[in-house]
Amino acid sequence: MHQTLHLMKSRGFPHLRRKALDALQVNLGYKCNQSCFHCHVNSSPDRKEMMSSETIDDVIAFMRASKVTMLDLTGGAPELNEHFRRLVVAARELNVRVIDRCNLTILGEPGQEDLHEFLAAQQVEVTASLPCYSQANVDKQRGDGVFEKSIEGLKKLNALGYGQPGSGLVLNLVFNPQGPKLPPPQEALEADYHRLLQENFDIVFNHLFTITNMPIQRFGSTLVSKGEFEGYMDLLVANFQAHNLDSVMCRSLLSVDYLGFVYDCDFNQMLGLPLNHGGRLKTHLRDLMDVDLLGNPIVVKDHCYGCTAGQGSSCGGALDGEGSTAAALVAAE
Repeated sequence: MHQTLHLMKSRGFPHLRRKALDALQVNLGYKCNQSCFHCHVNSSPDRKEMMSSETIDDVIAFMRASKVTMLDLTGGAPELNEHFRRLVVAARELNVRVIDRCNLTILGEPGQEDLHEFLAAQQVEVTASLPCYSQANVDKQRGDGVFEKSIEGLKKLNALGYGQPGSGLVLNLVFNPQGPKLPPPQEALEADYHRLLQENFDIVFNHLFTITNMPIQRFGSTLVSKGEFEGYMDLLVANFQAHNLDSVMCRSLLSVDYLGFVYDCDFNQMLGLPLNHGGRLKTHLRDLMDVDLLGNPIVVKDHCYGCTAGQGSSCGGALDGEGSTAAALVAAE
């Protein structure tokens, strides 16, 4: 799928430059206990790529040198990396805010029985994927039995205080549309999630993030096979909102792959579009320990319309003029 966007007609996304760096998003590996239709990482239980202990050390050294305020851990299922907990502890000792992008079902996997207790003890914020409050829709998108396991995971987190008022333990949910369409307005959908999850399962959470499906990897390949790729791109372009350019995550975030190479965002990482810096073909995190990236040009392609269409979309959900991704996430508390 790396070449799909290059084969289609170019739509000329606007040029962007970096603001001050405040967040590091680290992909700890592509292995996952699920294989979701919308996954832009193409993760699955069969993937072998995992971040090594040495590269974990590089991430810790970079946090210390750069003084980033937020570490955003993703995958695959980031918790499947054997060094996940060591990295979390190191980040918290540096007073870095940690977000775990959790698929919820991982909380019931063998060897992860105490994961929820570890996350709470370290005051890790959990951003959990739950693409619908309906069992039929979730299982259709993510596999049979996923909804039930997700609900079980949410109950474990709630029991420790996650999502509960005044607990300080943040639990946010993530919604992805079922197909080639934009997500509905975030505020109204969040109200539905709150109401139905509490009424039906006595589950509480802090906020819902709506994220647009990106036309890359597994989702992009499906669009191509169905002849829907161009139509979806046209939809994204037609709903472009220039004011979202100021808030997209690439302005203040660095994405790091499992080998330690650096990208402007997680989507560029999946497309093999590395950070443009110093004329290097690829830049490693070790090369940036003492580098100020303020004003550095951001690598943009037409998939970037996915982050600027309609409400806008980032790892912190809809943008709506909130400022940086980090600011939007802070507001979620």
